[in-house]
Amino acid sequence: MQALLVTGGGAPPRARLASRFSSFDLVCAADSGLEVLAAWGLKPGIIVGDMDSLSDTALIARFPEAEVLRARRDKDETDTELGLSALAARGAERIVLAGGGGGRLDHLLAIRCVFERKDWGSKRPAEWHTASEAVYLVGEGRSLTLEVEAGTVVSVFPLAGGASGMSSEGLDWPLSGLDWGPGDCGVSNIARSGTFSVRAGRGELLLVVELVSA
Repeated sequence: MQALLVTGGGAPPRARLASRFSSFDLVCAADSGLEVLAAWGLKPGIIVGDMDSLSDTALIARFPEAEVLRARRDKDETDTELGLSALAARGAERIVLAGGGGGRLDHLLAIRCVFERKDWGSKRPAEWHTASEAVYLVGEGRSLTLEVEAGTVVSVFPLAGGASGMSSEGLDWPLSGLDWGPGDCGVSNIARSGTFSVRAGRGELLLVVELVSA
């Protein structure tokens, strides 16, 4: 079961994900992510959050069939965390996150923290799409192949604990033979031909792919 979670701030253009809309079994809006979904013409099955960044809470009434999970403003979780938990609780096995790419730095770092939580299992997003980047989680021992525009900038970050035994194809600077500890990373690599693949060895990786168009 694949789900889409949309949050406010720095959302990707509709065209980035439009071809995949039919593949999402469940769609969730976190707070002002509801405004993004409304603009995209998508109906949420779940609406979560304290609604502090939603410009007009009357928008919720436009989706009477949605399950609304209101949270207190003094909650311990972010609206994104609430959305991830709600989707996982309803059977989501793969979650695509859209939005949350602009504004406060602490919010960006909070999403990075979510990727670090291996014990969260399917609650962690598999992908994160913002206005100008796409981020992919590559699990230990797994590989990912992507087709992008030639010359696309690709940065690779190990999650906590570091990474080793990884490899790549199609990048200007191969990952093979690298041994990364906490704090190491590979910034501004290039997918010169447009198609590239990365395989994680020990440890998990985050790929940050710079996108300049929809």
